[in-house]
Amino acid sequence: MLQITKSNRPAGAKDLLVVLNDTAQLRAVDLERNDRQYLLEQLKDGRPVAVCDISGRLVMVHQTAKAGDTPARLEKARRAGNEMALKLIAAKREEAQLVSLQADASAALALLEGAVLGAYTFTRHKTVDLPRPLKRLAVYAPELKPADLEELMAVCGAVYTARDLVNEPASHLSAVQLGEAAQRLGKAQGFSVKVLNKKQIEAEGMGGLLAVNQGSIDPPAFIIMEWKPKGAVNNKPVVLVGKGVVYDTGGLSLKPTPNSMDAMKCDMAGAAAMIGTMVATAQCKLPVHVVALVPSTDNRPGGRAFAPGDVLRMHNGLTVENLNSDAEGRLILADALSYGERYDAETIFTAATLTGAASRAIGTQGSVLMGTAPEEDFALLQQAAHHTFERLARMPFWEEYAEELKSDIADLKNIGGALAGQITAGKFLARFTTKPYIHLDIAGTAFLDKRDHYRPKGATGVGVRLLFEYLKRRAAAK
Repeated sequence: MLQITKSNRPAGAKDLLVVLNDTAQLRAVDLERNDRQYLLEQLKDGRPVAVCDISGRLVMVHQTAKAGDTPARLEKARRAGNEMALKLIAAKREEAQLVSLQADASAALALLEGAVLGAYTFTRHKTVDLPRPLKRLAVYAPELKPADLEELMAVCGAVYTARDLVNEPASHLSAVQLGEAAQRLGKAQGFSVKVLNKKQIEAEGMGGLLAVNQGSIDPPAFIIMEWKPKGAVNNKPVVLVGKGVVYDTGGLSLKPTPNSMDAMKCDMAGAAAMIGTMVATAQCKLPVHVVALVPSTDNRPGGRAFAPGDVLRMHNGLTVENLNSDAEGRLILADALSYGERYDAETIFTAATLTGAASRAIGTQGSVLMGTAPEEDFALLQQAAHHTFERLARMPFWEEYAEELKSDIADLKNIGGALAGQITAGKFLARFTTKPYIHLDIAGTAFLDKRDHYRPKGATGVGVRLLFEYLKRRAAAK
């Protein structure tokens, strides 16, 4: 990962990333008059990044607004940081320096965040044509405290972790291996991790997770993570539940071709988001008690695969008629929500690449949001969403949607009708918890088929920054 170090003075000889809020501040940079004028002309044209190549030395400038901590302003800074990082990488630079000539810490941090997130690559399985990475960025920004940079690197590192997990193909990441990865991360960052094996899952009566696993040659895993610091501000934990389907064929309800399974290694992006959130929370030592649960398996049409028409008995005793084996994520999440009842959660979240309906509803620019939690919980989450620009579109959660889940032969069925599938999926999950509940459907945002600024092609790590910011604000609220 791109490393950030604090610098005590600007270094004129290095490639420079400059952030300012007044073009007059550009006089502080050691530049020839013609080069300075060239940059000023670009800024007057409204370019997010002005670029000048001075005999091979890159000087790049972003002008931010003088006031207003608005989501759009910070997002422009992130995108500028991403553009700067990509230009450095294209020029095969390994290091550069950021010089902040303005006093707003949020603008400097946002630009840095965009640069770090934009510099991400996944090259674990490449042996030739390896890109030359941007390795180091010295930061001269008097307005930033060392703790600001430490938190930024911890959160960006957690996003990298989530992206790496999602980008890892199923050939190298089974449910058991996902549990082992969580254990390594827990040991490194100081949160506890316990992984239930198949016999323990059977003893718990997790009928949804076991059913989805029936077609696989690999066993399931149920991952339990906990961060419980001394002096936590919450008497009851925040519980995070992430969908951990490491690969999804659709089971016997096989996904159609072409291209429908190509990216299905991403079906554990909800799990990766929760693991990444635990990494960042523990590394930053947030004074919030957090539990994260990840039910994990792959979904394949093997010899004993669960079939449409089967009736499953879930962890909480409810029976479910399976009418679509490609609606498997809600089955494993339902068991995890039921298991989570023992923690008496303050608020319980699910994050999942759950429905195509979510991405069809709002595309890739935001995640779908719904649930039963009090309005103050939604308000705090939306504040975090505005700050991180991981935007959320809240869906109605009217009781009438639950009518579509009634079954003739069981307590409920696992799919609703043809319309509002993202909402009926959320209503299904809500049947398995009695706690204040928030559901995030990240189907459109977790994995992209083309780059979107600092969100790279492939895994985006969505959810980590959002939930960390929510927990940080929850800690501050006390």
